[in-house]
Amino acid sequence: MFKSNTGVPLLEFRNLSVARGEEDKLILRGIGIKMEQGEHIALLGPNGCGKSSFINLVTREYYPLSGVQGYSFKVLGREDWNVFDLRYLFGIVSDRLQSVCSRDVTGMETVLSGFFGSVGLYRARVTARMLARARAILDFLEIEHLAGREIPRMSTGEARLFLIARALVHDPRGLILDEPCNGLDLHATRRFRDTLRKIAGTGISVILATHNLHDIIPEIKRVVLMKEGGFIADGPKDKLLRSRPISRLFGLRLTIKKTGPYYYVLS
Repeated sequence: MFKSNTGVPLLEFRNLSVARGEEDKLILRGIGIKMEQGEHIALLGPNGCGKSSFINLVTREYYPLSGVQGYSFKVLGREDWNVFDLRYLFGIVSDRLQSVCSRDVTGMETVLSGFFGSVGLYRARVTARMLARARAILDFLEIEHLAGREIPRMSTGEARLFLIARALVHDPRGLILDEPCNGLDLHATRRFRDTLRKIAGTGISVILATHNLHDIIPEIKRVVLMKEGGFIADGPKDKLLRSRPISRLFGLRLTIKKTGPYYYVLS
């Protein structure tokens, strides 16, 4: 379907803006980022800052304004993507997807539907290769024992792991997670983070969009701070996850503490 060259960035965006709504309001402003294959980043910012819009930009659900000076949208060094091929490069996990997938289909059917971009299988033709790949992913995520259970009868944390399996089943280049720990209790959050660390160690790129510092796993070394539709800082995690820049980002006086490899807001 596509080929990529080693050493070519996964994402290379320059001066991308997106307008939406009847008044063409700018929801993304001058976005620029270069992300290497295998690199992990966290996109951190308050609710409504544009994190989900950035994800929609990556997957071409939103299109950037054309004709802007210095405009460039490249994925794996290419600008001319068939939108379906482009979306096949990325696996997505989000609250919105979980609400769509909360139907009376089993965990295995949910995972296999990742091959077809559907929810459930309907009349899809599942091959032996697809089935073997799905079983391998379930085994990797340690949820194979739940494969026959219907998604609505799982806990939120269990269902979220099946969304990850669905996102990974077609072997994407990047895994994109939009506020992935929303709705998870402490135990499920811990398990989710452990699973994400395991995935990050496989070489797949991880893009984590969150407003919670403690969602950022140790394998993510780079953080992009986002506010009002733009990137306001981009750099090493240990430089940006500090009290002053995070206070500016959220408009509050905050104290940041690091406990082990994780960062937390104290006040």
